[in-house]
Amino acid sequence: MFEKSNLFLEIILQNADKPLDDRTNEWALHNPIGDGGVWNSFANLVEKYGLVPNTVMPETYHSNNTSWLNQLLSRKLREDAMQLRDAKAQKLAPKKIDEMKFNMLCEIYRYLVLFLGEPPTEFKYRFEKEDAYKDYTPMSFFKEFFPNYKTSDYVMLMNDPSREYNKVYEIEFDRNVLEGKNWLYVNLPADELKKAALASLKDKEPLYSSCDVSKFLSKNDGTLDVNNFDFESLLGMKFGMDKATRIRTFDSGSSHAMLLVAVDVDDNDVPTKWQFENSWGASYGHNGYLTFTDEWFNEYMFRIVVNKKYLNGDVQKMLDQKPIVLPPWDPMFVPEE
Repeated sequence: MFEKSNLFLEIILQNADKPLDDRTNEWALHNPIGDGGVWNSFANLVEKYGLVPNTVMPETYHSNNTSWLNQLLSRKLREDAMQLRDAKAQKLAPKKIDEMKFNMLCEIYRYLVLFLGEPPTEFKYRFEKEDAYKDYTPMSFFKEFFPNYKTSDYVMLMNDPSREYNKVYEIEFDRNVLEGKNWLYVNLPADELKKAALASLKDKEPLYSSCDVSKFLSKNDGTLDVNNFDFESLLGMKFGMDKATRIRTFDSGSSHAMLLVAVDVDDNDVPTKWQFENSWGASYGHNGYLTFTDEWFNEYMFRIVVNKKYLNGDVQKMLDQKPIVLPPWDPMFVPEE
């Protein structure tokens, strides 16, 4: 949240010479801060800060109930934004504006500590079977326990039929760290996502995945199936939009990220259904899991993150393309939960 606040203020400064109703300013002020994020959000934070065990920085009431935290922080950021715009309009010296922004961030950091606690810079940790505690920083902990893990080994694959396939796209400003990586992906047909996901799952490596989770969701049994509900027979009304049209008209988009953990295949090794492990607790769905059909995958699955080693040669070559930059307000890129 602190890094997102810094990024927001920098976007405001970069666009301070433009009117408030400029599209970039409107987009930034509409949603200064939020809980959501995609793969690059995780990668940016881990690369900059490392990791800590949950027991070292446990959840707080407000980390699980973020409504007031987000509402008040957004209000303060909008207020700060207007002060920075005024300072630029008055042609204050850059050093003075930097000082203003620094003081704003100090206040935001204090605010976040009140809600969430202070991130540890050093801590002691041991596993239950070990006798002695060991000193760690978040980065040394990450490097010791995940020595072979590199976020650069992973790539996001997207199925967005509203855009040209076999191209690399980058979303402007869609990151959480000012100096971090933007949201970057290769756009591919759904069958190509399935091939990569199947290879990863067969190798016992679950995947980050993101979908439009509310569509045809049966909460009680934890299934996602385009045949779960027959709205057309019930209402006498036909719904005929394809996936690309639903995206363009804001009717469908990726709204929630989950862990893709399992797949069922037929005798010809063709997927028939898949399974998510959700983050909403064991009381939701089937003991916390959601199972979805392969047909639902085609319509409402949007992206996965997979190790590059599971990609075929043609897709790997696409990673060398210069990305096509898209605006952050594109219909496909609604904030995730």
